[in-house]
Formats: sequence, C-alpha cells, structure tokens
Amino acid sequence: MVDERKVAVLRAIVEDYVATCEPVGSKALVERHHLGVSPATVRNDMAALEDEGYITQPHTSAGRVPTDAGYRLFVDRLGSVKTLSAAERRAIQRFLDGAVDLDDIMTRTVRLLAQVTRSVAVVKYPSLTASRVRHVELVPVTASRLMVVVITTTGRVEQRVLELAVPFDDDQLGELRDRINTASVNRLLGDVPDEVDDIVPRFGPELRPAVAAVVSTLLESLVEESEDRVILAGTANLALFGGDFPDTIRPVLEALEEHVVLLHLLTDTVQPADVTVRIGHELPIAGLSATSVVATSYGESGEGRLGVVGPTRMDYPGTIGAVRAVARYVGRVLEESP
Repeated sequence: MVDERKVAVLRAIVEDYVATCEPVGSKALVERHHLGVSPATVRNDMAALEDEGYITQPHTSAGRVPTDAGYRLFVDRLGSVKTLSAAERRAIQRFLDGAVDLDDIMTRTVRLLAQVTRSVAVVKYPSLTASRVRHVELVPVTASRLMVVVITTTGRVEQRVLELAVPFDDDQLGELRDRINTASVNRLLGDVPDEVDDIVPRFGPELRPAVAAVVSTLLESLVEESEDRVILAGTANLALFGGDFPDTIRPVLEALEEHVVLLHLLTDTVQPADVTVRIGHELPIAGLSATSVVATSYGESGEGRLGVVGPTRMDYPGTIGAVRAVARYVGRVLEESP
C-alpha cells in the first residue's frame, strides 16, 4: 500500500499533467500545491513513486508523468468526483426532455456526452431481452386497417399496420385491447408469447382470424431489431489530444469503427449502478492501449450502457461525474417517456 503522503504527491502530478500535458517536476509541485512537506521530501516521494512504477521520466532532466498504474491508483483513491453545476444540470434536462422517441433520446445522449466530456461518447441501446411491455394500443386507421402500437419500458415504440379480413366494432376492439394489455403489460418481451397464447380462443369463430392476425403482428413487433445497437459521437474530439497518442491516432479510430469492439467496451465489466474505469493496457484491445474508458449502465433494467473513450491523460473526476450524471438523466427520461 502506498501511504497517503505519496498518494497526495501522485495526485498533484496527475492533476498538473492532465492540465498542462507537460512532465511535472518537484519544484512545480512545491510551488503550486500545499503538500505540507519540504522540497526534499517531495523529491524522495517522487523517486519512490517512480521505483514502484506509478510515474516515469520520459527523458533525462525532465519531470515525471503518470503511468497506467499511476492513473489507476489515482482513480482508486479518488475522494470525490466533480459534480455538475445547477446550470449544467438544467441544460442536460432540457436537452433530453426535447426527445420524441427512443432513437432521438439515444442520439441526443451520445451527442451530449461527447460535448460534456470532450471525448468519444458511445451509447448502447437498452437490450430488448430485459425490456418489458409498458402498453399496447390498437388504433383503427380505417374500417379494415388497424395499427398495433407497442411501447416498452426502455422507451422503444413499435408500430405495425395490418389489414383485417373482418373489422372490429368499438366494443370488440376495446375487449381485445384490454385482454392484450392484461396479458402483456409488465411482462418481459420474451414471456409475452406464452401470456397471449390463449387470447384467440376467447373470441367467437368469426373474429378469431382477425384476432390471430393482431396477436401475430404484436409478437412480430416484439422480436424485431433484437440485436445490440450502439452509436457513437465525438470522434473529432480525439484531434484535441493528438500528442497523447504515440505516433498516430489511427489504431484508436480503427478500433472504434468495429461494432463488436464497442459492445465489448461497454458490456464486459460494467455493473449496474457502478461507474467502471479501465485504463490503458487494462483494455483488451491493442489499438486502445493509449486510451481510457469510463462507462456505466442506465435505465430501469440497467441493461443500457453508455461511456466515453479518451486519452489516458483524462480528467477522471470530471469525466466520471459527467458519465454518472448523464446516465441518471437518460434513465429518468426513459422512465417518464409515454
């Protein structure tokens, strides 16, 4: 275990290096930070931190910079993260409240996260396997045409229009709507087929073909688009940190183009309600060894994922706070969406 005094020195080095992108020397630490010890003690602590692999000297006569292990210790010993200001919270709420459907919510979320963190933002849609039915509506379009609208707890809205061989009157349509909602609301999507299986026989022979067509359309809307979906924004933000990537940012860009890589980043170690930070060589993708990933879950089921990818020279307290806050807001918007 590293004692608290050395952790304070490391914390000062990380903060200065993140702010300036310049190696940090002992003189600068003493001048800028109130460490409560002599310059000689700071130099000794820096030497010890270097011996233990937490900082390194990029070249002779230079100051020190944090290593992946140093950033890890810094994150693990964070006393607190930065909180958003009241103005920032209001701006986020207004921005997300303007969304009209799930796709719009996801697009707004990824753009917002990229802007707030100045990193590449990645958002994984909530998994349909963990979604539940919130409501099913049957809307007459014409006498022989019906729209089936399914709204899930993750905010997805699916609409299907079908032609009816036999039209429903208002009472019949109301009965069918009530039976479908009674059987399906608050059920996992995968459980709905079994729950609605006995609806068709409850209607008279003349209506059963039409009822069967409605139930079949309902089930089709539940299984479509079941694959995991991810979107990203803010790739251009990497250009702000060109000096943080050895030689070129091309390996990072190539890794981010892979759909499977993005899913891997967001789903491997993220636990519901936790913010996961993976730093540099902790990431299993070689092209991302100069980056860090900060990610968490969102939504009622915790199946949605969002996070950011940026250089290891990252404002970790600010980024962790922003990721956590945006996840909380998007989860709230999904819960309140109709």
